[in-house]
Amino acid sequence: MSGPHLIVSLMTPGHFRHAWRLAHSDPLAYLDVDHFVRLAKIAEAAAIDAVFLGDGPALGDEIGEAPGTGLDPLVLLGHLAATTETIGVVITSSTTYNSPYNLARRFQALDHVTKGRAAVNVVTTGNASAAANFGSTEHPDKQTRYRRAWEFLDVVTRLWDSWQPGWLVADKVTGRYADVSKVRPIDHHGEFFSVAGPLPVAPGPQGRPVLVQAGGSEGGLHLAAGFADVVFTVAQTQSKAVAFRNDIRQRVAGAGRRPDDVKVSLGVVVLVSATEAEARARAEQLYAALPIRRLAAELVANLGLPAGVFGPDDPIALSDLPDVVPPGAFSAGFSMSTRALIAESPRTPRELVLGGAGGSGHRLLVGSAEQIADDLESWYRAGAADGFTIMPAETAVDLENFADLVVPILRQRGLFRRDHRATTLRERLGLRFPHDVVTDGRTA
Repeated sequence: MSGPHLIVSLMTPGHFRHAWRLAHSDPLAYLDVDHFVRLAKIAEAAAIDAVFLGDGPALGDEIGEAPGTGLDPLVLLGHLAATTETIGVVITSSTTYNSPYNLARRFQALDHVTKGRAAVNVVTTGNASAAANFGSTEHPDKQTRYRRAWEFLDVVTRLWDSWQPGWLVADKVTGRYADVSKVRPIDHHGEFFSVAGPLPVAPGPQGRPVLVQAGGSEGGLHLAAGFADVVFTVAQTQSKAVAFRNDIRQRVAGAGRRPDDVKVSLGVVVLVSATEAEARARAEQLYAALPIRRLAAELVANLGLPAGVFGPDDPIALSDLPDVVPPGAFSAGFSMSTRALIAESPRTPRELVLGGAGGSGHRLLVGSAEQIADDLESWYRAGAADGFTIMPAETAVDLENFADLVVPILRQRGLFRRDHRATTLRERLGLRFPHDVVTDGRTA
């Protein structure tokens, strides 16, 4: 692999969630499988490494003014994998509201079915309303969710490894198919789970599906260091991004793993057109569709500031913020990223909402293809990330523009050249094959 990896989000209508209000936008595109097939094929033609879709197991309040996450990503991206040949699929699943055995089996199967293109993005679910959908009267607190997530991933990875190298015998004379001593139960009994194992099928082409994790809190960073292949992150400043990547690499080494075995993928919201003027004009349309006052109030609350003190146009200085990220903040990563931006100079809630792509908290890039390519190259060469998760501002437009306009520039600069012999997502991302697992009984 040469240069940064590129993963593209398929969130529809886009990471400006109110883009459905634009005259040309289809408000039901997020339910249209043909829309997603078209996007996946565009991304594949540009040699993008993978497509990604976020998800949550509950319908949020936003449905009153914008589409939710929509179709189950396992069903949708499984279909997209069937309609493509090389592109990876990164599918979000909750460790809070799932069974580790079912998840391990499903993604092991998906890795076989996709011939090595499967990845799971594990989240701990911050939406408290999800509890009622799973027969729970109370949503677990963050500390409990991360304790459960650690045990969950410990079980999942042990299940993926429950078939050992050399399991295949396939002796047609004696009738002995497998060496049963190398297909082992895990016999796990922990705080949250009791799982016997093993899985009913051997590892797929990647050995293990790629494991992606996002979370900027201490619990999330601990989880990433122990299990993640790819860490998805947010940063508004280059220095914050560099510091985060260095910290993750140190934590990975401290967990007894090789730092190069974990890739940091920086989320960036992209609005790109043929010229800067066209991109700016489109940005103004998206800004006009935003409910600024509500988004500004939510941002102020997530920073731990009291309601009603800061209006949309009142500057917030670093001295105004609490000393630490408030426990009730929806995303620790968002809060820390925004604090780093305010530390550079005071910002108004309006500026933070617009610069954070309508409240997503991710950095917004608006400009021509050359400008977008320049920015990504600068951050990559500074060591801010191993690659980028491109989050289109308006997915139906910006994914295609990024693929057609920006990727060729990155390729011309030698930043995005793909080895066509890399058949699995793990290879495309520059990740090693796990040493202790195999695809058909041969040692990795």
